[in-house]
Amino acid sequence: MTLILFAAPDLWPDYEPHLAPALAAAGVEAQIVTEAPDPAAVDYIVYAPSAPLQDFAPYSGTKAVLSLWAGVERIVGNRSLTQPLCRMVDPGLTEGMVEWVTGHVLRHHLGMDRHIQNPAHLWQPGGPPLARARPVTVLGVGELGLAVARALQALNFPVTGWSRTAKEIPGLSTVHGPEGLVQALSSAQIVVTLLPRTPETENILNAVSLAHLPRGAVIVNPGRGALIDDDALLAALDRGDLAHATLDVFRVEPLPAGHPFWAHPRVTVTPHVAAATRTSSAVQVIAENIRRGEAGMPFLHLVDRSRGY
Repeated sequence: MTLILFAAPDLWPDYEPHLAPALAAAGVEAQIVTEAPDPAAVDYIVYAPSAPLQDFAPYSGTKAVLSLWAGVERIVGNRSLTQPLCRMVDPGLTEGMVEWVTGHVLRHHLGMDRHIQNPAHLWQPGGPPLARARPVTVLGVGELGLAVARALQALNFPVTGWSRTAKEIPGLSTVHGPEGLVQALSSAQIVVTLLPRTPETENILNAVSLAHLPRGAVIVNPGRGALIDDDALLAALDRGDLAHATLDVFRVEPLPAGHPFWAHPRVTVTPHVAAATRTSSAVQVIAENIRRGEAGMPFLHLVDRSRGY
């Protein structure tokens, strides 16, 4: 019988009604526990990086650690975590990200704020250009970034994807590397950041790179807070080089009450809701990976420790 340790006790009430049925549907017989008297007997750890468990060494028999988060930067460097680590790639998470990004890209493209926030009741005629005249760059064209790019393309936005290494993606213009980043930013009126946090991507949007953007560009960041140099972003906004930044992720969360982002007229703060894990769909991913592990098949969404995601 497969023994599963659910290592995020505060989330257990949300997952308890869904996890056992998902495992049963996948043909997995399992005893689900939230505490393990004998850690070495635990076969799988369903995990949230915010959980109390930080020392994985006692779990010597564990076949895989299955994260409930898409991002693994908080645990991938844990030296005691030698077991295979799988990140969460959830269709529901992807759908939520696409909806959030598309909504905010359209909001900025259509200039909706000037009509919604209009206390003087000014009549402000004049419409935006069509989407086909509004270039968008998506930094990061992994699963989430590609889904976002496809959705924006479907609305006729010209989309450029940037990645650190070369990628050939049918129907999507892609560039890569430092030179490609300059090219991608120089033509972008809206930039969406969906890169993982790694040493190579931290502060990728800094004073130098932000200066390549056309004046009046907009930043939409649902990826990782550390992708942007906060001080450089605020300076660009204050100068009017950037028109707005809509931010869903931050270096410290919750965002401290005194942080300048809260009061800045050109910043929109949302509370890390762009890609919330949906319980009902996340358990399907967990159950499938456990089924694969028990069948001797490769795990889905296995983290490459050398790349950090």
